[in-house]
Amino acid sequence: MRSIKRTGFWAGALVLAGTMTLGIAGQAIADDGYGEYRERFEPLPALPPIPADNSLTAEKIELGKMLFFEPRISSSGVISCATCHNPALGWADRIPQSVGHEGQVGDRNTPTVLNSGFLDSQFWDGREPDLEGQALGPIEAEVEMAMDLDEALERLDGFEEYHKSFGEAFPGDDDPLTADNVAKALASFQRTLNTPNSPFDRYLRGDMQAMTEQQKRGMAAFVDNGCVACHHGPALTDGGFHRFELPEGPTDEGRYIVTGEEDDQFRFRTPGLRNVAVTYPYFHNGKVDNLHDAIQLMAEQMLGSKLEEETVDDIDAFMHALTGEMPDVSFPALP
Repeated sequence: MRSIKRTGFWAGALVLAGTMTLGIAGQAIADDGYGEYRERFEPLPALPPIPADNSLTAEKIELGKMLFFEPRISSSGVISCATCHNPALGWADRIPQSVGHEGQVGDRNTPTVLNSGFLDSQFWDGREPDLEGQALGPIEAEVEMAMDLDEALERLDGFEEYHKSFGEAFPGDDDPLTADNVAKALASFQRTLNTPNSPFDRYLRGDMQAMTEQQKRGMAAFVDNGCVACHHGPALTDGGFHRFELPEGPTDEGRYIVTGEEDDQFRFRTPGLRNVAVTYPYFHNGKVDNLHDAIQLMAEQMLGSKLEEETVDDIDAFMHALTGEMPDVSFPALP
């Protein structure tokens, strides 16, 4: 990895590494009675896995940030990635379905891009395996940015600043201003949008006071009632696809649209639960607008049981402990 200035995510990574060292030492002697539950989880690393063919550099990250906020790569010239992934709204949009080109309303809720580098696949139906594959989809989608990639590149080509930035980000390329490099830059930026050091992470690393007693009860209930079967790992998702029926009945065929396999009808990727308290509304069509109801519905649909209200309240409190430190991202000055 090339040298990166110790600002933003990189400074956070260094601080987190130090916190981890101290926390683990403290955890070895601390006991609050929930040790068997803590062992079922793992804290969020500072950075997700980095692919061998897209090393993380400061230049790629900066270019990716510019492209993320760049509306001129949309057909209308007014929509950017940040339109639906608003930093002020948990890097989502907090409406049931996203609104794109010419006011068109999509079929699905906008997932947050926070911690998306930890996911095994992208989109609700998992049609792309990684962030590089995901990056160009919204640009071309008619209901989103509705932009032909060649035309998008032509627009970028008209700015000397982008020639300079692409050249710095991809110094080994004779012609760096390509669609593939747009995808790599966007993916690099998104891999820095992580939320470490949540109360839950601090607790897992040994700070027994980081979570309240109610949040600890919620963690225990989360395990005891089977939620952890699908929501585990650093991003609290198994990366799998499960059939899920909202009260009004299924209309979106989910994973089936990608695979054509009958067994995949109405299956959707298990969402990660990091920052779930600030990324409402919930589920693939955004039909549930509060966390309490979402928890109860999940219990009924996936676990076949109705939870006691006190249990739901405890799990709700635990979910709030999953909100981490938001990325400190300065808005780019676009050419």
